[in-house]
Amino acid sequence: MITRALTRPTGLLPGLFENFFNPFDEMIGTGALRNRTWNVPAVNVRESDDEFELALAVPGMNKDDFQIDIDGNILTVSAEMEEENEEEDEEYTRQEYNYTSFRRSFTLPEEVNKERIEAEYVDGVLNLILPKKEEAKKALNIKHVTVK
Repeated sequence: MITRALTRPTGLLPGLFENFFNPFDEMIGTGALRNRTWNVPAVNVRESDDEFELALAVPGMNKDDFQIDIDGNILTVSAEMEEENEEEDEEYTRQEYNYTSFRRSFTLPEEVNKERIEAEYVDGVLNLILPKKEEAKKALNIKHVTVK
C-alpha cells in the first residue's frame, strides 16, 4: 500500500528512547527529558483516490511557528516555539521560560505532486494535503473486464 511509504521511520525511533529515559524522569520528578527532548506530534495519514492527507496534532502553536521543507522525496515538518512569562509582586519575581520544538520527516511516494502540496493550521491540527499526480489518478481508475 502506498500509505506505508509516508509512515516509514526516517530517523530515530522516539518510543525506544522514551522508555530509556523514564527512570531518569522519575528520579528528577519533572519529566523534562521525555516531554521536551523527544516530543514528536502524533500524525494521522489518510489516502483517497486524489490525495494523501497528513494531520499532525500540535496544539498551542501558531502557523508562523512551522517550517515545511521538501528535499528530494523527503517531506520534513518542524516547529519551534518560545514563551517567556514574568510575574512581579512586591515580595517576589517569577520568570518562566518554555521552549518547544519538534522535527518529523516523511518519505513521499512517487505519486505525490510536490508542486501542489498545501498546509493549513486549524484548531491545533496541522493538515497537509499532498495531491496525487494525474498519471497516478488515472492508474487507479483501471477497469477490469471479466471473461465470460
